[in-house]
Amino acid sequence: MKHRIVLTTAFSAALVSLLGISPVARADGLTDAVTLLSRTVATAQDSLRRKADRRRPGKPPPERAAEPEIDPARIQPVAAGNVGDYYVPVPDRWRIMETLGQPQRWFDPYNINTWKADKPLYDDWFLNVLAISDTVIEPRSIPTPVGLQSSTEPGSIDIFGSDDQLIFAENMIFGVVYYKGNTVFRPPDYEYRLTLAFQYNRVEVDERRFLNIDPRFDEDTREDFHMGVQELFFDKHLRNVSTRYDFDSFRIGIQPFSTDFRGFLFQDLNFGARLFGNRDNNVYQYNLAWFRRLEKDTNSGLNDIGAGFRDDDVFIANLYKQDWPRLGFFTQATIVHNRNREDEFFFDENGFIARPASLGNEKPRGYDVTYLGLNGDGHFGRLNLTASAYYAIGDVNPATYVDQETDIRAGFLAAEAGYDFDWIRLRLSALHASGDDDPFDDESNGFDAIFENPIFAGADTSYWIRQTMPVVGGGIVALSGRNAILPSMRSSKELGQSNFDNPGLYLLGVGADLDLTPETRLSFNVNGMWFDDTTTLEVARNQGPIDDEIGIDISAALIWRPFMSQNIVVRLSAAGMIPGQGLKDLYGDDDYYSVLANIILNY
Repeated sequence: MKHRIVLTTAFSAALVSLLGISPVARADGLTDAVTLLSRTVATAQDSLRRKADRRRPGKPPPERAAEPEIDPARIQPVAAGNVGDYYVPVPDRWRIMETLGQPQRWFDPYNINTWKADKPLYDDWFLNVLAISDTVIEPRSIPTPVGLQSSTEPGSIDIFGSDDQLIFAENMIFGVVYYKGNTVFRPPDYEYRLTLAFQYNRVEVDERRFLNIDPRFDEDTREDFHMGVQELFFDKHLRNVSTRYDFDSFRIGIQPFSTDFRGFLFQDLNFGARLFGNRDNNVYQYNLAWFRRLEKDTNSGLNDIGAGFRDDDVFIANLYKQDWPRLGFFTQATIVHNRNREDEFFFDENGFIARPASLGNEKPRGYDVTYLGLNGDGHFGRLNLTASAYYAIGDVNPATYVDQETDIRAGFLAAEAGYDFDWIRLRLSALHASGDDDPFDDESNGFDAIFENPIFAGADTSYWIRQTMPVVGGGIVALSGRNAILPSMRSSKELGQSNFDNPGLYLLGVGADLDLTPETRLSFNVNGMWFDDTTTLEVARNQGPIDDEIGIDISAALIWRPFMSQNIVVRLSAAGMIPGQGLKDLYGDDDYYSVLANIILNY
């Protein structure tokens, strides 16, 4: 049989390695449409390549004798139900159903379809067409600073004004994969892939100067459209190195990549070159990769080819071992180096400064940081476990708060365990990212990622992970970004630089996934969060003391798949943030909410 991987979004709690996050417009000009592809495509091609085909060591299959040639002209169609005990000759395995009288329909992705790579176009060249519609409606409230010049809301005379916002986003993703080869047990010989994403977004807010830096832009609504090239690459199967189809392959172009199982460090679609393969009957898999990061569109988060490349390079080497330390568990060791030389001022399309962040001495900076990581994913009997550990070492010049070079020394640890009771899975999540306790010394101890998209602790159902929290008046710097878990105090996840002078984070969460029916899942998450050290926050806000308690994040999601597949997914989720003393010190006593209605149609 030929395997087909359906590329679409999935539920935050339903899947471990393949999880989609809905693209949504962000009111302050930073959206996460890129997450849909960075998660689904990267994990489908790389993680499922490892997990879906877990070949075990053993003797190679005996060589089959050559089959006699069949003259297609002598083949007669046989009506369904009249085959009886007779053999029906067919020219190849892809035309069995047609020979038995089963026609193909181009609009049917479930049965034989040339456009979905069920049958070659010619010889052994296949075409797979992808189309996804992702529609989002999201009412939410976030701390919204009052504009420096004025406010449109009577009574908004404090630092923060009306916090209600409404977001609508429609994403259309179209992809074409053209490849050669029998892919049942091995990668394609050649693969060409193109994926385009189109997003229309509309944002409504109450406060002036939140959507645009220009106070003359007094409208409370912004509409925007962008087309991004999310994938454009060529893949060449270099060789097989064993009779079990262990291989080496090379890929170049705009392509997805994730450095770990849950997207903690780097999960994005960028231009790069990658050498990858496996050994010892697929027990070992490896990647050697280089990526030059692309600029992102401000309001959609999609790749912006016209804006060119950033002076930011990512070098990656990793090695996976399957079934170690025991059967059913993957272990991965990785080394990632991020070289950044963005020493010029850069402003986003709405006029806000993106690089360097409007924080501290506000000088252009560069950095070299190496991440040493150990990651694991799998199960020990009924216990499912994912864990990641990183240590960052390097230097940044100048640092955020001092006009000199500082040494980067920061750590990160996260783990999520799940235990299955029939149709119920209970989950426990824990995370620690180190914070900086003295922004004026010669060390930067706050851990920050390169481009995170965490599939963790409820993922984008969680209020803290999904929404943006500002640091100072004007919202120019975010405490935490869209689809991000680290309080890194950047200008944005998409356009900003990593910041290693940040307060760090502790998180402890519990959750449950209830498979009510094969089509319906109900998920709950409760996360408690604390800052590791608030010194950098107190300096940034010129305020102190700030308590380390962030608050309690409560969320729930209902997911319905009417055909028990990923072709139609309907999701309704709600989340609320009950602020602890730390958020009250920053934003006051208000509670915050987020509601998400999401419909995904996939072909």
